[in-house]
Amino acid sequence: MSMRDAVRIAVEAGDDEQKVRIHDDEGEVEVGDATFRFSVTSSGSDKTEYEDRYQAETESDDGDSLKDDDPRRIAAVDEVPTDGTLRCEAIDGRRGTEFILWREETTVFAWRNSCPHKPEVPLDPGGGAIVTDEHVVCHEHGARFKRGDGVCTSGPCQGKVLDEIEVDVRDGTVYLMDDRFEAGYQLTGSY
Repeated sequence: MSMRDAVRIAVEAGDDEQKVRIHDDEGEVEVGDATFRFSVTSSGSDKTEYEDRYQAETESDDGDSLKDDDPRRIAAVDEVPTDGTLRCEAIDGRRGTEFILWREETTVFAWRNSCPHKPEVPLDPGGGAIVTDEHVVCHEHGARFKRGDGVCTSGPCQGKVLDEIEVDVRDGTVYLMDDRFEAGYQLTGSY
């Protein structure tokens, strides 16, 4: 296994569950009182998927910079859909957390790409989450989350709220502002 490919881990302890992507060959994930420790052998590069992707996105073939070198830069506002979502990943060390962006005019909202009913189920499995006039909808369970505040208005997790990821729009660009993470980028493809 190459550590350039993130490993998806879901850890459950009682009612708490955390889903993360790991960009390392060893470490631990804690949820409540439970700790999951792992170690795998890898003969791949020591670079993380984020480092490879960010370098590719920020340098042209001749090594010139294509855009600012802010690792918190996620996307241009115009790239964020109003009728779907954009999958992204926030990085904390060698640990990644998937999140989705949705736009209403020039305001961008971001939530962890995870249904509170079953956190291992992504709201956006690739190609965009289901977005209606008023809701983001879980494709698997039908839970409906109010656009904007992320409160579930119907479905198996009614009353629960999507985990918000803090972002900011400056000069037509979306930046990751959440202090839990040090960098972020767009994801491509599907699960």
